[in-house]
Amino acid sequence: MEGALVEANAVTTADRPKPKLGLRAWMERVLEECERASAGFEPDPVHDLRVALRRCRSLSDGIMAMDSDPAWKDMKKAGKKLFQALGDLRDMQVMEEWIAKLGEAGDPVTVRLLEHVRVRTAECKQEAFQDLDQFDRKRWRQWGRTLPGRSARVRPGSVVFKHLALEKWTAAYDLHKRAMRTRSQTALHELRIGIKRFRYTVENFLPRQHAAWGNDLKELQDLLGEVHDLDVLWATAVQIGAFLDPESRSRWREKLNEERAKRVTRYREKMLGPQSLWRVWRAELPAGPQLRSAAMNRLRVWASFLDPDFAHAQRVVRLALQLFDGLAHAGLLGVGPHHDSRIVLEAAALLHDVGRAKGNKSHHKDSFNLIQGMAIPAGWTPRELELAAVVARYHRGALPSLRNQEMQRLDLQDRKVALQLSGVLRLANRLDFRDGADPNVHVEVRDRVMTVQVAGYRPLERSAEGIAAAGHLLETVLRRPLLVRGMRVASRERQIARS
Repeated sequence: MEGALVEANAVTTADRPKPKLGLRAWMERVLEECERASAGFEPDPVHDLRVALRRCRSLSDGIMAMDSDPAWKDMKKAGKKLFQALGDLRDMQVMEEWIAKLGEAGDPVTVRLLEHVRVRTAECKQEAFQDLDQFDRKRWRQWGRTLPGRSARVRPGSVVFKHLALEKWTAAYDLHKRAMRTRSQTALHELRIGIKRFRYTVENFLPRQHAAWGNDLKELQDLLGEVHDLDVLWATAVQIGAFLDPESRSRWREKLNEERAKRVTRYREKMLGPQSLWRVWRAELPAGPQLRSAAMNRLRVWASFLDPDFAHAQRVVRLALQLFDGLAHAGLLGVGPHHDSRIVLEAAALLHDVGRAKGNKSHHKDSFNLIQGMAIPAGWTPRELELAAVVARYHRGALPSLRNQEMQRLDLQDRKVALQLSGVLRLANRLDFRDGADPNVHVEVRDRVMTVQVAGYRPLERSAEGIAAAGHLLETVLRRPLLVRGMRVASRERQIARS
């Protein structure tokens, strides 16, 4: 019950400084507002504490999409119970404001509603006091010192957050279409939540877009919030038997419907037709090739939080793509009918070591499970992500077989591609043997022999044995011998010039 009436009546003291932005500032603000709210749970402090908690929770939602550190979930959970208790109290405070606005002094319906609200307000204050007393402020301060540093690893305004905003936009737009089709109370309530999530993502992570869209987003959330407030007020009046006769029931129903219709009409004016704000917002979010690139960046950030040696993964990406391009140019690699094999390989190379977050033992299996368990990024299909998970799974360890459970889950036409890409990734992983040096390879195919020239490679060093073993899968699936040799000076200069 957080409509525009709430916002208008929740003005804090004029001489209070404008709050700073950022997770650290909002987490500190929560502690400050706890002290203010505990003095009597008046409407303004309750509203301000809920705003601060909501900011922290929405910021954590955005970062959790890329950083799976359990502290984010713990922080959200710590504030959830207090947030909900304050929500029940705030609902009563807002309802009282609506009754005062719509009701008439001495009206029996108004009197009954106000009596109910005041009793429930006293109960909600007691519940809120207990939850506030149990709120672990010491632990909250600890999170306030550690989590902001993790969130700072992703720059506000980056394409990663645009990709996240697109997912929230898509979910909200689907709810909009359903609400406009059914016009039900439930659909409009769910639409308000969808727009709220989109708004918070833009507000927290896309400062340029928020400067342009912020007022509209706030108005829309307020309009739908007030519609919900009015629906709750009517349901409460019916539930407590506030109406003494059909005339009073009809009079209140008419009042509420009139107020509700104004807000729904205003929403439709802004969100339907050629000038719809849905179109304006979508135009600034990733589409086409930008969407695929943004999704890859999202995967890159996600992997960087999990992989303890992400620099190695980035080098493996470069080596894998150099191998792929050389072999594809020679016509040796098949192309998946429903996906871009090169992009799948790039993702698998980026993510192949995310399982190390759980330890080194069998980390390739953990990588598979983590990739399988992630949400499908916008711009990707489920089969592409599943294929990338299988390729990452076989970057080391036992050789893949068409009888393996993971392979059996793939479509028939994808299994051959998975074997080929696994062979490329397996070799690329081993070719990163130079302790962080910039990797370079060059591929030639002559007389059915695949020759891979590698910068810094020496056939009598210990790494050469592992490289030879890693190339076995690629030799097997492509049915050609593989020769690895040191890169000639001329070839190396060409590779450097291309990069």
